[in-house]
Amino acid sequence: MNTTACSPAAIQPPLIYGAEILSLTASWATNFTLDVPATFNYNHGDTSLTNATFCNITVTYTHPGYADHITVETWLPPPTDWNSRLQATGGGGWQAGRFALSPFFMASALAEGYATTTTDAGLGDTPSPLDWALRSPGNVDIVSLQNLASRSLADQADIGKSLVRSFYGRDAAYSYWSGCSQGGRQGLTLAQRYPRAYDGIAASAPAQAWTRLTSGVYYPALVKGWYGVEPLGCELEFLTGEAVRVCDGQDGVVDGLISDVEGCQYSPFSSVNQTFVCGEGQGGNRTMALSWGAAVVAEAAWGGPKTRGGERLWFGVNPGSDISGLGSVAVAGVNKTAATPDAWFGMFVAKNASFDPTTMTLDEYVSYFEHAVQEFSGFIDAADPDLSEFRNAGGKMIAYHGMADPSIPTKGTEFYYDSVKERLPDVHDFYRFFESPGLGHCAGGAGGQPTTVFNALRRWVENGTAPETLPVEYAAANGTIFHRKLCPYPQKARYVGGDASVASSFRCE
Repeated sequence: MNTTACSPAAIQPPLIYGAEILSLTASWATNFTLDVPATFNYNHGDTSLTNATFCNITVTYTHPGYADHITVETWLPPPTDWNSRLQATGGGGWQAGRFALSPFFMASALAEGYATTTTDAGLGDTPSPLDWALRSPGNVDIVSLQNLASRSLADQADIGKSLVRSFYGRDAAYSYWSGCSQGGRQGLTLAQRYPRAYDGIAASAPAQAWTRLTSGVYYPALVKGWYGVEPLGCELEFLTGEAVRVCDGQDGVVDGLISDVEGCQYSPFSSVNQTFVCGEGQGGNRTMALSWGAAVVAEAAWGGPKTRGGERLWFGVNPGSDISGLGSVAVAGVNKTAATPDAWFGMFVAKNASFDPTTMTLDEYVSYFEHAVQEFSGFIDAADPDLSEFRNAGGKMIAYHGMADPSIPTKGTEFYYDSVKERLPDVHDFYRFFESPGLGHCAGGAGGQPTTVFNALRRWVENGTAPETLPVEYAAANGTIFHRKLCPYPQKARYVGGDASVASSFRCE
């Protein structure tokens, strides 16, 4: 280990157009150990980093005139351990990166030999926009929003590449992006706005239609007030189970997952007054009849927000997603309901920290929804279907999305992919999207999390080998391990006979 190679004196400060470097620190980190589970390592699998050494370079900078203060952190393995590639990592929720999961993402990248980088977009470690959204009542912090939305992503790519060049004396052979959720939105933003930033992008479960997605979150909770209903969480959990029971076998095999959402015609209203056991912790292990109000809320969650005339504003989550959090829990006779989110409509749309979204009527909600899209979609949405520059630059992109994602509607990603295909019929040649039945948000749920996405992306970029399927495995309720293949959208895996626990018993069609 060359002790002087990792020092501020040895590292050339990045030259970023429109930015001024405020500080650069560099020091060796040694004996770094971290086990990284796949559930914290989207697009990758389980990895382990043991007694690692790397050069930790932290760059802080500003865009003169905007009074922002952004930090990019980059980890560089010793030259003997470097695979000649850069892997940039994304964020989650309202955080651009450099957040709770970043050490897992970056440790995994190091374990595979990559130089790796992350940015906080100038937001520090705060997980909520409540801390920065308003500069003053009525005035959104547009600079911070733009940094989160897009600007910091271009800077991160430039800074990461510059540090690699300075430390190793040569450019990275290939540069990649890996992210899910907010990180997926960031990946799509890079492909759309900065198409030459990375050779390959893994942009899974992307929150790409941010304004519609975030506005749509309010809808099921508001429906409760509009209809005067307050279902229990166990009722909504029961309805999820009923949807799976009715629609499970439509792909040819009963495996506890809904694989054919379009063919699922189950209506929650068909289960009203049906009796079931509300489990312990959800009301005391008692038998009860399903309420009409539970069906109303489930229909709102699955159908998505609509106008008074029934026009869809955005998509709902798929049946089979966990919507139990939309209900209340009966504890000692008192209903306790999860808090309604208020940061988006309150801070950004109303621009009023005291705004109470629970008081909105349906017409007011629709007005706020449409205003949010009109004012902010150009800032933070990643919904532009024209990926021609990314295609022409030779870029490749892969995404996966859980079909039981309770946070970001899977149909939103389908809509975006279909929009790209309408614009660019050859989309399959540079962008592929895989749906995983039963998988929750990035990880979790009853289905399988694909853990070979990034490796498939690298083969596609470097060898021209496009992924025809992705493997997943998951454990059934009885403990049986199922091995399945995910097919590139719009194809689905159809059971063709044989042992249903092996992938060869399914065909993409």
